[in-house]
Amino acid sequence: MSPKPADAHVRTALLETAAHIVAAEGSGGLTLRRLAREVGTSTMAVYTHFGGMTELRREIRHEGFARLGADLAAVEVTGDPVADFLVLGWAYYTNGTTDPDLYRAMFMDGPVDARDAGAGLDTFEQCVAAAQRCIDGGRFDPADALDLATQAWAMLHGIVSLQLAHLLPADQASAALLASGRNLFRAFGDDPRSLGRSLARAQERIGRGIEAIANVATDSRR
Repeated sequence: MSPKPADAHVRTALLETAAHIVAAEGSGGLTLRRLAREVGTSTMAVYTHFGGMTELRREIRHEGFARLGADLAAVEVTGDPVADFLVLGWAYYTNGTTDPDLYRAMFMDGPVDARDAGAGLDTFEQCVAAAQRCIDGGRFDPADALDLATQAWAMLHGIVSLQLAHLLPADQASAALLASGRNLFRAFGDDPRSLGRSLARAQERIGRGIEAIANVATDSRR
């Protein structure tokens, strides 16, 4: 008889439950028996799906970055690179705030070992590419795209972290996100009127989820 195939639902449950434990208590709170008990499966399931606890911890971060990468890759590249960059930032924000356990495990638990240190770099490269398109399109002053992307990432991560720590409610966090993006992009060299138009386009693409974007766009045109 062929061996019973691994259940993908059990694998997802193990990952997400492990991420929740790590996010709430740190990796020290994650044990094999506790994880199996909370998922309602056997300890052998961890070995079946991941090979062991070290591999499971590594896979938590890889899963989080894979989901983030997919969300960023779904952002359409258009003729307005600044609007694209704004929507990319919104995708990052929504990923972190709707999947908080994985986000915390990705960025706050740290790499499992040296093999894990490079996990997620491809997601940051999407931010660098977005900054480079803004430079190439003449919207930002000539600069190092890596440096601009790092500043944008630091701003995004700070706002997401403040919301997850319950220090900023969601409405204030989303308003801060767009206001900070406007101020940062103006500092990068974008023309205020052009930036206002890009903010309005970003509003259309993001949807009617927050009115803060409209307020920021209106302010940018003044």
